[in-house]
Amino acid sequence: MKRIFVLLSSLNLLLLTAAAEEKRPNILFAIADDWGAHAGVYGTPWVKTPGFDRIAKEGLLFKHAYTPVAKCAPSRAIVLTGRHAWQNEEAGNHMAFFPAKLKSWPEVLAEKGWHMGITGKGWGPGSAQNAAGKPRQITGKPFNKRKAQGLTEEIANNDYASNFVDFLEAAPKEGPWCFWYGSTEPHRGYEFQSGVKKAGKKLTDIDRVPAYWPDTETVRHDMLDYALEVEHTDYHLVRMIAELEKRGQLDNTLIIVTSDHGMPFPRGKGYAYSASNHVPLAIRWPGGVKNPGRVIEDFVNFTDIAATLLDVAGITEKESGMMPIAGRSWREIWESEKAGQVIASRDHTLIGKERTDVGRPKDQGYPIRGIVTQDTLYLKNFEPTRWPAGNPETGYLDTDGSPTKSLILEMGRKDRKDKFWQLNFGLRPGEELYDLSVDSDCVHNLAGESVHVERIRSLQERLTTELKAQGDPRMFGQGKVFDEYPVTSGTGFYEKWMRGEKPKANWVNETDFEKEPLTTP
Repeated sequence: MKRIFVLLSSLNLLLLTAAAEEKRPNILFAIADDWGAHAGVYGTPWVKTPGFDRIAKEGLLFKHAYTPVAKCAPSRAIVLTGRHAWQNEEAGNHMAFFPAKLKSWPEVLAEKGWHMGITGKGWGPGSAQNAAGKPRQITGKPFNKRKAQGLTEEIANNDYASNFVDFLEAAPKEGPWCFWYGSTEPHRGYEFQSGVKKAGKKLTDIDRVPAYWPDTETVRHDMLDYALEVEHTDYHLVRMIAELEKRGQLDNTLIIVTSDHGMPFPRGKGYAYSASNHVPLAIRWPGGVKNPGRVIEDFVNFTDIAATLLDVAGITEKESGMMPIAGRSWREIWESEKAGQVIASRDHTLIGKERTDVGRPKDQGYPIRGIVTQDTLYLKNFEPTRWPAGNPETGYLDTDGSPTKSLILEMGRKDRKDKFWQLNFGLRPGEELYDLSVDSDCVHNLAGESVHVERIRSLQERLTTELKAQGDPRMFGQGKVFDEYPVTSGTGFYEKWMRGEKPKANWVNETDFEKEPLTTP
């Protein structure tokens, strides 16, 4: 009798395990390159995003989603590891070597039997090798065979949606799959005036130019050209959704759509303001999300993604073999039926940066740590004597070349006190404080006002406590380690340039370089 009971218990356990495995959804993880929080459902009239809007309306839309670092490689490393940049050693920098000991969740899924693939951009730029020096498929097996040109020659010819079909065709009939859709748009370059000439947009479509840029036709065209490329990313998402519907797999697929950081414009990508770190985020999963159509006001960040996907896959952190994860799964949010603030403790997030490009003496970065709440952004700039966007004489390399950048640089050359040049390229103070409720563009620094002393003290204490708990080297007097990590390309750019060697910098324009070093802030 006892033996029969044991056999029945074992059978029940097997049945429960099988049932749990059957409920595991497929995963479509879509991450664009340089797309800020601009979409129809966010109230942006000059960007049309039917795919993203559908995911949001049939799932969850997040209003306060952030990447902790607004640059490609460190941001994507956070996505992959679930750890903050200051916990990721070399991978906390841009153009970095990805430590062999840092395991990614796509590698974990592949080990656990998931069909794992990618089209487009995964992690990078940088070098990811295992302990034996062999290249790693850190985001899955590539599917990039299909090609199709977009509306402009500047758009990558990767037919992302057709490559997704190839991936699905290669997937086993049994067992889950996970696909990383890494659009390289809206990364620059753009075809100037393509938004108007090829997408039928009008300069008047733009409801507001941010206060840190001049409101000119050049800037508006630049914004609309960016919008065209956002729409290209969304077009392929629409096609992928349609393919899943055709195959009857849509409702058993968790879809996450986001971007690695903000726009590739001055004061966006490579900085640490709201426009830099605030990203779009929507998820859809009928099998897991209760009360779809909710708008979520909880603060979430990229450290949460690894925790969430391991949770969905039924893999514990210990089983994964990953380094300790800093983030938390979103399960509690999607299993709630509440809109707005679901989890009270998710009322803030941490942001910052180290070296997000070359071009400064000795390959130095621009270290920042900050904290964002519902109505406040506080930043601590650890090296305020360094140029925040990169050295002027080496082209302000932290800011991609663009018509907007060129315009503001010319304004600064005429007058170094010009407010737009100051906001985008001038030296910054050691502390910055912004009231987001009235200054979402972060142009009025309140840190020097005595009335805000207590507010700053409270934010500093909260920020420092969390960073120490996370083991941030900069909190223990070891911040120089981030400048000492080698770069994978551009080593010694500043020194080479000053010697007259003129190393390549194809992400900026020739006119971005000042003729001589600037001494006037």
